[in-house]
Amino acid sequence: MTALKQYQRIEATGLWRATAQAQRREVVVSIGDATLVISDMQDRPLAHWSLAAVERANPGELPALFNPDGDPDETLELGADAPEMIAAIEKLRDAIERGRPHPGRLRLVMLALSAAAVAAVAVFWLPEALREHAVKVVPDSKRADIGAALAGQMQRVTGPVCADPQGMAALRRLAARLPGPDGRVPDLQVVRDGVRDALALPGGRILLRARLIEDHDSADVLAGHIIAAQERAALSDPLDRLLRAGGTRTSFRLLTTGMVSDDSLQHHAETLPASPPVVVPDDQLLAAFERAGVRASPYAYAVDATGETTLPLIEADPFAMAPDTRVLLDDNDWLRLQSICGS
Repeated sequence: MTALKQYQRIEATGLWRATAQAQRREVVVSIGDATLVISDMQDRPLAHWSLAAVERANPGELPALFNPDGDPDETLELGADAPEMIAAIEKLRDAIERGRPHPGRLRLVMLALSAAAVAAVAVFWLPEALREHAVKVVPDSKRADIGAALAGQMQRVTGPVCADPQGMAALRRLAARLPGPDGRVPDLQVVRDGVRDALALPGGRILLRARLIEDHDSADVLAGHIIAAQERAALSDPLDRLLRAGGTRTSFRLLTTGMVSDDSLQHHAETLPASPPVVVPDDQLLAAFERAGVRASPYAYAVDATGETTLPLIEADPFAMAPDTRVLLDDNDWLRLQSICGS
């Protein structure tokens, strides 16, 4: 150490005491090879203190009082007449302290890194993991309950569900004709307004806007929107969308209590109708029409009367050449369904 060689030329007198009961005696203090050498006035060594183990009992005060680490009874007192020696000891102690390992500081750094890692997990991984787990484990019956509760909240936007008994019977017959990709029969409900044509909710529930029935002469367009809603739900699970909107707290509450709060349902009910619909690839939609035995062209022209943006559905309609064999509801059922919201 360069500083050590520099200070080896310094000497000073001080008062040294070997034990708490011993008398203080005048000594000569010098700096040796990494040690503080204490000698009597005849230059005979009395003690060697490791510089790495020297402690100061009264920082900033004079006379300066030093002792070996762990032995406060042995002391060395340096007065105001030894400022250079005091400064040398302090500087060497500081240099040695900076050079030695600091396990406490390392532990602090490790704790900080661990805390940062935990925070990162909590912020980035945990919400995703909770939501994905909830979507996987929530049973169909609970999904149906959540869908019913959400539909109830949405009545503030959509108005009451249309419920003419004969119309409801016809709607159930149409639903039985259109099972979803998972084979389940959809739970169809018709509302006056507040949704964009067809909106899938958790549990297989689909809200249908009344104009899909009132503005058309057959069930083909209505069936097309139901199929499209089912395919959108297959691409983006409605329960997953609800939990994303509600945040980590909603996912955690659903997993721990099996419930979704009314506040979460109300917020989602207010924002969901305005959310942009999931885009279903044409080939997936055509496959769904073929699986259901439904013509794609009526739906395609209902979405775009010019047919420009839905041309692939029109050109590849699997049943374009056999329209008469694809009747979804007979005329009587269709008339009943058109009256589902009353006259």
